Amino acid sequence: MRFVVAVGVIVAGLLAAGLGDLLVFVAALVAIVILHELGHYLTAKWSHMKVTEFFIGFGPRLWSIRKGETEYGVKPILAGAYVKIPGMTNLEEVDPADEARTYRQQPFHRRILVASAGSIMHYVVALVLAFGLALFIGVPTGTQVTVTGFTRWPGRTATAAQLAGMKPGDRVVSVDGERVSSTTQLSDAIQARKGHPVEIVVERAGHRSTLTVQPQAGHVVTTGRTRGEEVLGKGPKTQWLIGIETGLAPVFSSKNPLQAVAWAGDDIGNVTRLTVIGLGHAFSPGGLTSLFHQVTSPQAAKKAAANPVKSNRILSVVETARLATQAEAKGAYYFVSILIALSIALGLLNMLPMLPLDGGHVAIAVYERIRTRRGRPYYQADVAKLMPVAYAFITILLVIVGSAVFLDIAHPLANPFG
Repeated sequence: MRFVVAVGVIVAGLLAAGLGDLLVFVAALVAIVILHELGHYLTAKWSHMKVTEFFIGFGPRLWSIRKGETEYGVKPILAGAYVKIPGMTNLEEVDPADEARTYRQQPFHRRILVASAGSIMHYVVALVLAFGLALFIGVPTGTQVTVTGFTRWPGRTATAAQLAGMKPGDRVVSVDGERVSSTTQLSDAIQARKGHPVEIVVERAGHRSTLTVQPQAGHVVTTGRTRGEEVLGKGPKTQWLIGIETGLAPVFSSKNPLQAVAWAGDDIGNVTRLTVIGLGHAFSPGGLTSLFHQVTSPQAAKKAAANPVKSNRILSVVETARLATQAEAKGAYYFVSILIALSIALGLLNMLPMLPLDGGHVAIAVYERIRTRRGRPYYQADVAKLMPVAYAFITILLVIVGSAVFLDIAHPLANPFG
């Protein structure tokens, strides 16, 4: 009961502080982590392994309940979750009565399945999210010119576009019946009318309106204090102006179920490829050197923050949470896309062939299978010999994560969602 009250207080506090978007992201992240462990749990049960614990969080027990041989519960440090399966390595002491149901006594294929089930679940989550995104929310299929504001016409209180009733946020659909999808097409269509009135169809709040705009002759001043100001009157560089500032916005279209499956597969493949490249760079000598420079040099850190893709800036959960909340404000497509990328990244990271990650257990199982000779007892690797390497890996991982958290706090990325 106290746990429920504590959770309620935390949720109420976040909502009162205006951090509802952050709360949604935290809930989604916790759900992804739980589903990861659920993958281990279900495959272990299916393989007749003994599962003694399934907990959300770490530290002392806040609440738990036992059903059968498994204890389910919650712990206060919500940095993950875990499923406890006895005998994950040869170092663990197990009651002889339970030895037959330990992880280490199971056939090769069952150990591979259980160890990789968490990452498989991440891909299932990503596939479901991507499919739902394409089917119900829609995916970008093109661009549309958006009115972001109006230029200043000296001596005039309003531009031609304002006089016609155009407003910021309007999306330009067509000019004189011709569809436009870029600022160049819009400008060319207006210039082609040579000063005659143009009919511009705009979309506003889901409704379309036809506006008649009378272009004016003028030119754009690009020097001095009036950089970008539009000056009316004919001259050597006269063009026809309607007085708007524009940008491009994506056009979203939903897919049918078959198209959604195809799109989801392509999207997951692209995200996987980029994530593998990113992880490879992060753990490479060049990547570690770059991270060191960013931590020790504010100039290098600012440069990486300005262009995170080119610099392969490593993001911690701090920056990921910030990006996710910014994405929520932009729209559901962007938020779900971040969840898809996050799920795939966690799945691939967990499959790195090093203890204590799931990939370390897969690597050990493969190694034991290779070392086992036909007709001889199953070979078991001595994990004690691998511990120095595992400790070194954990140290490197902690340094990378700690450095990423520092950079995300000291040099956050600019909002990519505007």
